[in-house]
Amino acid sequence: MNNMITIQEPELIKAAEQGLDEFVDVFVNATYKAIGGELNAQTMAMLNPQQVTLLAYRILRDEVMDGGFVQLIHNGYGPFFFHNPFGKAMRNWGLDELATLLNKAHRLYKKYHVEIEKECGDEEFMALFEQFADFDECDDIFVEHEEEWTAKVAAYIDDHIGDFATIQG
Repeated sequence: MNNMITIQEPELIKAAEQGLDEFVDVFVNATYKAIGGELNAQTMAMLNPQQVTLLAYRILRDEVMDGGFVQLIHNGYGPFFFHNPFGKAMRNWGLDELATLLNKAHRLYKKYHVEIEKECGDEEFMALFEQFADFDECDDIFVEHEEEWTAKVAAYIDDHIGDFATIQG
């Protein structure tokens, strides 16, 4: 399935020289391009589990870095992360601390998700952060470890490139 995702070797080398984020971005961008820019049930079926996990990591990282787990849940990603084996996948990728954090966030999600997922205006949304401050520790841990975890994701991709894309000379 992943032969549909092709990355040119010079692009990959350039990205790797620029840094780990850029290296990961090459794979994320190529995967999004292959599925028309949107991850949903239909496009997920076009990807292998490793590719879906990579896009999930990017969504998690972007959401939590921008607005924490409250934003992630409010934006409708709770079921995607907490009703699927994403934490187990992270453990399989060597990100044990992230898997542990996801378990902690999952417990809070089960407790609060109904209230957080309600439609609301901007002011009510901003109030959610104070109302559900239990997530602050999870957010802080994620922010503290994001660079380390992204480096581990990059290393995993590097060790399993064929699972993510075909590299053309």
